[in-house]
Amino acid sequence: MIVPATPSDAKVLTEIALESKAYWGYTKEQIESWTEDLTILPETFDSWRGSKFMIDEEIAGFYLLNRVNVRTCNLEFLFVKPKFIGKKIGKQLIEHVIVSCRTNSCEVLNVLSDPNAESFYAKHGFKTMCQTESSIPGRFLPEMEIAFPENR
Repeated sequence: MIVPATPSDAKVLTEIALESKAYWGYTKEQIESWTEDLTILPETFDSWRGSKFMIDEEIAGFYLLNRVNVRTCNLEFLFVKPKFIGKKIGKQLIEHVIVSCRTNSCEVLNVLSDPNAESFYAKHGFKTMCQTESSIPGRFLPEMEIAFPENR
């Protein structure tokens, strides 16, 4: 079940983001270097909103969405706890994001994707617009977007 995420979820959401990132084979040093970027604080919810996927009483995954301006949203986080990867939770979360953007008059949804997630987003209609070099030399992050022309 997908329900709104709240400031009191910040610590658990951070743990899921770090665990999920590590699942993809990044070194401990790389994960540590991204800890600040992957930390969610209660005050994050002052300007971003998000949802969490609950299985019984456990958060299995989540996303956070940033309304940048009247026409654009950025998907800042979408992570699934490793033990739930492969169970279609990410698919349900991204579909929830897309419906939310469509119903809230968003024209464009952007995501700066991890290279491991590019095919996931492409499968859900996102197009790669360009590649941005990451903090790891030779590693490029796909900048992707999906447009909602019905909201123009």
